Amino acid sequence: MKFLRLLIAASFFASFSTLAMDVQVHNAYIRAVPPTAAVTAAFMDINNQGNQARAVVSASSAAADAIELHTHTNVDGVMQMRQVKQIDLAANSTTHLKPGGLHIMLIGLKKPLNMDENVLVSLKLDDGSLLELDLPVRKMVGMPHKNHQKH
Repeated sequence: MKFLRLLIAASFFASFSTLAMDVQVHNAYIRAVPPTAAVTAAFMDINNQGNQARAVVSASSAAADAIELHTHTNVDGVMQMRQVKQIDLAANSTTHLKPGGLHIMLIGLKKPLNMDENVLVSLKLDDGSLLELDLPVRKMVGMPHKNHQKH
C-alpha cells in the first residue's frame, strides 16, 4: 500500500513537472531606464509547447515593490495601459510580451537597475508552477517609427 501511494505521488509530480516544462521563455529582458525612474517593464516571448492552454497569473521580484501584468488598449483613439488578471498562453503557440502590447510592469524599483545586470523574476502559472527567470537589463529593442512627412 505504501508503495502504491509513492507511485501515485511520483506520477503526479512527473505530470506536474511536464506541464511546467511545456512553457518556455525566450528573448526576455527588462527595459533599462534612468536611475531615477521608479518603474520599468519586462518583455519576452513565452512559448507554450503543450496541447493545453495555460496562463501567467502573477509575477514577482525582489527588485520592485510590486509587479503587475499589463497590456495596452485603444480607448477612443488613445492608447492606455491597463492591468490584466492574467496573460493567456494558447496551446502550441508563442505569446509575445512587447512594447505597446502585453508586458510585465515592475513598479517601485528598490534600486536603480544597471545595464547588463540581471534581475530575478518569477512567473506563476495557472497550475501553480513557477518559472524562475534571470532577466538582463537592456536598452529597449526599437519600436517601429511612423514616417512623418513635412507639410
